[in-house]
Amino acid sequence: MSTSLQLQLTGMSCASCVARIEKAISNVPGVTNAKVNFATERAEVVFKDTADPNSLVQAIENSGYGAATESVELALEGMSCASCVGRIENALKATTGVIEASVNLASEKAYVRFLADSVSAEELVSAVEKAGYRATYLGLSGNAEPHDAQARRDAETRQLGRLALLASVMTLPVFVLEMGSHVIPGFHHWVGNTLGHQTSAYIQMVLTTLVLFGPGLRFFRIGFPALLHGRPDMNSLVALGTSAAWSYSLVAMFAPGLLPAGTANLYFEAAAVIASLILLGRYLEARSKGRTSEAIKRLMGLQAKTARVLRDGEVVEIPLDQVQQNDIVQVRPGEKIAVDGEVVEGASYVDESMITGEPVPVEKTPGAQVVGGTINKTGAFSFRATNVGADTVLAQIIRMVESAQGAKLPIQALVDKVTAWFVPIVIAIALLTCIAWLTLGPGPAISFALVNAVAVLIIACPCAMGLATPTSIMVGTGRAAEIGVLFRKGEALQTLRHAKVVALDKTGTLTKGRPELTDLMVTDGFEHDVVLQLVASVESRSEHPIAEAIIEGAKARGLALQSIDSFDAVPGFGIKASVAGHEVWVGADRLMTSNGIDVHRFEDEATQLADEGKSPLYAAIDGRLAAILAVSDPIKESTPQALKALHELGMKVAMITGDNRRTAQAIARQLGIDEVIAEVLPDGKVEAVKALRQGGRQVAFVGDGINDAPALAEADVGIAIGTGTDVAIESADVVLMSGDLTGVPNAIALSRATLRNIKQNLFWAFAYNTALIPVATGAFFPLFGILLSPVFAATAMALSSIFVLGNALRLKTFRPLLAA
Repeated sequence: MSTSLQLQLTGMSCASCVARIEKAISNVPGVTNAKVNFATERAEVVFKDTADPNSLVQAIENSGYGAATESVELALEGMSCASCVGRIENALKATTGVIEASVNLASEKAYVRFLADSVSAEELVSAVEKAGYRATYLGLSGNAEPHDAQARRDAETRQLGRLALLASVMTLPVFVLEMGSHVIPGFHHWVGNTLGHQTSAYIQMVLTTLVLFGPGLRFFRIGFPALLHGRPDMNSLVALGTSAAWSYSLVAMFAPGLLPAGTANLYFEAAAVIASLILLGRYLEARSKGRTSEAIKRLMGLQAKTARVLRDGEVVEIPLDQVQQNDIVQVRPGEKIAVDGEVVEGASYVDESMITGEPVPVEKTPGAQVVGGTINKTGAFSFRATNVGADTVLAQIIRMVESAQGAKLPIQALVDKVTAWFVPIVIAIALLTCIAWLTLGPGPAISFALVNAVAVLIIACPCAMGLATPTSIMVGTGRAAEIGVLFRKGEALQTLRHAKVVALDKTGTLTKGRPELTDLMVTDGFEHDVVLQLVASVESRSEHPIAEAIIEGAKARGLALQSIDSFDAVPGFGIKASVAGHEVWVGADRLMTSNGIDVHRFEDEATQLADEGKSPLYAAIDGRLAAILAVSDPIKESTPQALKALHELGMKVAMITGDNRRTAQAIARQLGIDEVIAEVLPDGKVEAVKALRQGGRQVAFVGDGINDAPALAEADVGIAIGTGTDVAIESADVVLMSGDLTGVPNAIALSRATLRNIKQNLFWAFAYNTALIPVATGAFFPLFGILLSPVFAATAMALSSIFVLGNALRLKTFRPLLAA
């Protein structure tokens, strides 16, 4: 038995943090797997047995990072003595994700601290109730952090904005005083005549010190401890670079005799500008990262905030998290439906487009199912809550999207290996650069050594590498959710791109999944509606699905069923009955022939129906051939265009069905399907998928997500197609909210777009670092006289991350191939 935990991390600054945190978590006893996502700042940890959150938090903190926690208060009832305190505390501490629990007998309250997003209020209340007491969720306690990760991220973004602004305001005078003389003729003499060069130097020193140990203190607070622990990160690079420039400048000001003649230069502006630019870059990066999770925010926004519930004979409005299973919830026109449930009173039309993608409101009468987050359009009704809290369809969708966004694609493995070694290698390159310039460089060698070493430290931050994959995954899966495609497993994003064959179950996937009366042609002397009314009346005594389809066809035309005087079913042939004074026979051609009725009149029509995959039936009234009719499972209206889109994407389309080969081939010809595997029993679909995989082809299997579970699991990518109520299908890698195939080409196109985006990001990140590190070392100076200023290095480093994020955000504009 294994236990998994989701953690929200704090203190991460670059991609190299990922490997360090994963290593720290993996060393915790009982941990079998740990995955850290830099873009979402989340970790997924799997324990062999029971999770130990205390050890987990301690290991993360010892490695120089933090795990976000939340604290809540519970009001308790039923406690009678001190022993009750221990029982409730033990019950709460046994809940996965809980770090500490404290119960106060006098105030009858419990204070619980737990890993953020790892446990819900409902689970804590349930744990208390299982211990034999009652609990009510009161909300966040006074020392709680923001309730969700987005609030924490927004707060950090605002803080970064303030720090970047403050640093920029203090850096501007330093930059002008030092660099103005290089741009404006006579500026150097003007400073000397007004402020004085010594005063200018003091101003630069004071302002730079304030920048580094004010807004820039975060680099030193995190960077140097990480360096001392042998785990250098981006903060270490910035701290080394800025402190080297600042320290050198201090020596040049107060002890110039320690430096070779002519080398006592000031580099305060480099230190201040680097810190300011990187803070600005982090602020812009945080804003962009916030936009990558907008899909989750929109999904969260679909949830109602309150519900009107019947309690003790009165209707009361309560917070959403207090709605309990079997509560009777009232819904008025225009309101959001709070939770999933079953209508018990009233009727209305509900907009379910957020679940199914269908724009037409759906009628809801007693017995109908409603989904939380959908919108009531007209009328009022009451429903019984069946799924609340984390069990609602919308909550499951949000969990799926979050899980997919936090996934690591196989392509990320190479990036993780590179970034784990990148920072130590950069520091080594910076040291070698310094040594090389000191020993081989022209005078003033120490100045060249300092400038180039600092440039190497700043230019080579691997942030862009770490952001390249996860940001694209976050935006891609978020955009997918918006168009009705849910990637349950992020890995499917990459696997789906390589699929060559799309195998489709027929019933319920290509077709509507329920028989319908599709054809009815009458002979001369008979009226269409009269024949249909009589035939439907006869079939009302049958329980066959074909009979139900004919009856529904009659009802659709507003025809009332007639009473039957006599009824006789002939197995294998059909039905004989007496209706409203008429003798009516309905069945196969052999029923007609055995009773001397010639059916050749409909020979051409029967052939055509067979070619269309339909089985013809005949009707005779009072001994005369009256009509030929056909009942079949009709093709969904969207199926042809979906298959056309798949072909345009270069995919081969296969159909797996239990139908006889002639019927299957007829449907395949009609739809342009490339391969047909017919007469397959339900348990034979797995073998069919294996057969399609021969030749090394990767197969995506599309089924209804229930009967096709084994085939969905066997395929390289399993795609469950449903109407939104199948979102918990564990066998599928991808879930389509709409009930048709349009989501399949959309999912494949989005998968390709996302992988293309990731490769663009990785190319930019790797190419950028590969190309600019040699420039930063000064390797081209002997030939071309090219050096890279640390200021430009900081600008380029910040821009590289922003470029990667901006490129990932382009996926938000992805246009689906087909509308749902």
